[in-house]
Amino acid sequence: MGSSGRRRDFSEFNAKLEKHIERLPDYAQRAQEKAQRAQEKLQRYFPPAEEAGGKPAAQPKPGNFQHRPSPPRPIVRRPSTVPATFAAVAGQVPAVEQARAKWERWNHPAAKLERRKRRTSRVLTLWILITIMLGVLTVLAGTGLLAAGAPDIGQAVLAGFGTLAFGTFSVRTGVKLHNLKKIQLPSAPSGPPPLPAAGSVAREPMERLAESEASLGELLNQLAVPSSLGTFAVPEVSVADARATAEQAALALRGLAGRIQAIERGRNSAPERERGALDAAVAKLREQLDDGIEGYGSLVAAAGRAVAASSDGLGTSREALTDATDHLAGLALALKDLS
Repeated sequence: MGSSGRRRDFSEFNAKLEKHIERLPDYAQRAQEKAQRAQEKLQRYFPPAEEAGGKPAAQPKPGNFQHRPSPPRPIVRRPSTVPATFAAVAGQVPAVEQARAKWERWNHPAAKLERRKRRTSRVLTLWILITIMLGVLTVLAGTGLLAAGAPDIGQAVLAGFGTLAFGTFSVRTGVKLHNLKKIQLPSAPSGPPPLPAAGSVAREPMERLAESEASLGELLNQLAVPSSLGTFAVPEVSVADARATAEQAALALRGLAGRIQAIERGRNSAPERERGALDAAVAKLREQLDDGIEGYGSLVAAAGRAVAASSDGLGTSREALTDATDHLAGLALALKDLS
């Protein structure tokens, strides 16, 4: 019984050993995969010697495991949800637009210069007052009026030094204020006028007017450039008349838009029963504003036709530009009378 039990145990041990021996290739493959993953992790933090500028890495011997670097992963950029510009948000929210306008006025160079002048003037006034007080104290202490008839030389000398020091501060601050008043800021280029509020009826026509002004400026600049023969597609006088008429018309249209905004503000504060008449007035002025924008657009179209026909030397575009200029001039006068 004892010998048979030992043989059975030994046979079971042999069977288990044979199973482990059969699984040795699997164990080796798993160990190789783990080594490959570990090497990939190391290469993420420590680049190879050739890429880092050091000595070239030793070539693996034949038969050894050779790691193949994994291909780089593409970088996926997530779309930004932040608005492209602050002006886009400001155009949609009136409160943001007002805050932006206040910030621009605060940071304007002229406003900064005025604040520096005010601060310097206040400091100069303080130094002058302290100097006068110390001067009076010096006289009183030196003549004995401060004490009971006996002059206090030490106090007089101390007050005199204070008077001299603060007097120096006063002179230097006065010179600084004088220099600030002589500063003349360079005239900044005038930017486009601000658009009406987002909720105003005049906002959309003024946006179209701004686009038309930019287009007309480019077209008139093209017409003002002479050709290779030294000739102009349109006479310079006609281009100058079109430019001046466009400026007058734009000024009149902005005046009409300002009138619409004033009526809208009054309508918001008016009683409910009186808002109907104000709405009708706003609608009528909006029609006139649309007519003015359309007339301005006809001048832009005429200038575009003149630029397109400049290479052919056609005279019809010149006549069209002149007619559109005359029509826009009359329209500008009518709008000027309305506003």
